Amino acid sequence: MSGLFKNVKCVFSMVLKGRVICIFYMVYVLFICSLLSSRPFMTKLNPLSIIIIDDFHPIFVEKLNNAGFNVTYLPHISGDEAISKIKDFDIVAVRSKVEFTKALIQNLPNLKCIARGGAGMDNIDEEVAFSQNISLLNAPEGNRDAVAEHAVGLLLAFSNNIVKGHNEIKQNLWQREENRGFEIGGKTIGIIGFGNTGSAFAKKLSGFNCQVIFYDKYLDIPINAYAKQVSLSELQNKADIVSLHIPLTTETIGMVNQDFLSSFKNKITLINTSRGKIVDTNIILENLINNTLNGFLSDVLENERLSTYSIEEANKNKHLMKSDNVILTPHVAGWTKESYERIALVLAEKLIEYKTK
Repeated sequence: MSGLFKNVKCVFSMVLKGRVICIFYMVYVLFICSLLSSRPFMTKLNPLSIIIIDDFHPIFVEKLNNAGFNVTYLPHISGDEAISKIKDFDIVAVRSKVEFTKALIQNLPNLKCIARGGAGMDNIDEEVAFSQNISLLNAPEGNRDAVAEHAVGLLLAFSNNIVKGHNEIKQNLWQREENRGFEIGGKTIGIIGFGNTGSAFAKKLSGFNCQVIFYDKYLDIPINAYAKQVSLSELQNKADIVSLHIPLTTETIGMVNQDFLSSFKNKITLINTSRGKIVDTNIILENLINNTLNGFLSDVLENERLSTYSIEEANKNKHLMKSDNVILTPHVAGWTKESYERIALVLAEKLIEYKTK
């Protein structure tokens, strides 16, 4: 009987010991798992906060909310008000409302990322941002086709005297011979800068039976279906039409000066859908007056805030607008209904990818 009792006691102790071991392992696994998942858990408790201080397509906010961002959308906030609020957020999405200068960036210790709703980054001091470990995102893929189409549109309007003829008819003038145009076919078009918009422009030109060449200081593209890479000197020797597709940097400010224009063998037509400050407008006017420049087609100006013009700037602009060899548009090349949505989609996807890193 005592032997049986001992056996029962032994079995019971083994079962109890097994339960203790199971409980121990259960607690251990739960503890380890909680440690392993603590970082994402904390991330869920504290999602990245983003303030949007310019107008964006509604899909931008929708995609960010769905991705778990803490979104504050203030498209109508003033620049000064925006600056006072940015310091409380991880990310700011902006178009052109605020200039992120060195002084401003250095006063934003919590900022992790600036997302620019467009292609250019010239309203951001990139060097200072990188020194502060602030990531910079933009969306040149979103409006490259819009800019390329606009550049083609400017060229077609000029080559066929569309604007001039339209304005004359409005004045009850019907002047056919005076509005005889020229064809793009057979011309050599030189593209300076072959990134998103430059390469898109070349593609748009592929059906015009013209020769397309490009120069890009920072890209080496030996083979392209739509254009041939050349040196700057070769482009200046061959081009009849030149289109600028470069960012505004310390290197490109005032790049189109008298030395630049004088280097061309032919009397060129110049297209600028990049940034106004790349071109010295006074030099453009001088060359138009001297008949050493065939035409100037620009979507941008050195100073686009017309209400702030000095007398000198106003006179310069007046002379530009009087010329039949000039077509100006109000910085709308990348501003189509389609690009409005596409920029939002591209930038949202980049922010979502940034969030997962």
